[in-house]
Amino acid sequence: MNIAEIANLAGVSRAAVSRYFNNGYISEEKRLAIRRVVEETGYRPSAQAQTLRTKRTRMVGVIVPKMVSSSVGKMVEGMLSVLDEEGYQMVLAVTRNDPKKELEYLSAFQEKLVDSVILVATIFTPEHKRILKTLSVPVVIAGQRLAGYCCVFQDDYHAAYDLTKTLLEKGKSRLGYIGATFQDRAAGEERYRGYRDAVGDAGYEALAENYAISRFTSASGYEKAGELLDKCGMLDGLICATDTMAMGAAECLRERGIAVPDQILVAGHGDSEMARVMVPSLVTVHYAYEKCGEIAAGMVMEALGQGETPRREVKLGYYIDCGPGHFS
Repeated sequence: MNIAEIANLAGVSRAAVSRYFNNGYISEEKRLAIRRVVEETGYRPSAQAQTLRTKRTRMVGVIVPKMVSSSVGKMVEGMLSVLDEEGYQMVLAVTRNDPKKELEYLSAFQEKLVDSVILVATIFTPEHKRILKTLSVPVVIAGQRLAGYCCVFQDDYHAAYDLTKTLLEKGKSRLGYIGATFQDRAAGEERYRGYRDAVGDAGYEALAENYAISRFTSASGYEKAGELLDKCGMLDGLICATDTMAMGAAECLRERGIAVPDQILVAGHGDSEMARVMVPSLVTVHYAYEKCGEIAAGMVMEALGQGETPRREVKLGYYIDCGPGHFS
């Protein structure tokens, strides 16, 4: 089955069939006739032919650090809700937290004809910035801020500041912090900076030194909690850069016979499902990850629809979920 045969069966011209499949203008009578033939025959236009004609693949490349992550999963769901509605497909690349893999996928997407790229970024090396400048398709950054690009990201600094302030106001004055690498500006640098400034503003400047740097795993959170206790002595509150780290830290404390939250209150960032089903549940920061994905995909659609879109930065809000029974 081809366009000529569709036209013959529908009693219209080949040009009318072409306009039908490319959303051009045709009369409602011709549109209904063509649709009837398409439905009866099950005809589908060649994707390769459409790509050659329109220079569009209707695919968006999405690069993420990992899939075993509540935050990433929510962002991807948000992107899919927009892309599905707009008739686009997602090509998902998972880097396993390897910045070199991010570079490889950025180069691959340039060569493999996706219409746009969404990068759920972790760090930006000079090589990242160089490759991003060479891309000929629209790029949107999700989860980090990078000047000169459309970005949608969380207010990591103020979230960490307010979380720390909440614990201090509830009488937790011997705090410790488990953070991520400072190369990750959002989860690493900005969240630690929020913790540091909050304890400093409250008159507890020395607490800024009570920190350890962890990988993004519960096993590393477990390990770093032990190191922090050995370094700082008994704490009454422990703030972690992610819920995953916090879950590992809580397990370490329990194994040492330390009651959570009665002796040490553990808090995280991310409001993950696991954080809520823990007993007791974690004190955590809720970020609008799904909305982040929706906005990022919406920026892509704007860029593809307009050819070029103004550089926009969107910073999203948050709230602190204290859960039941943590504070009297």
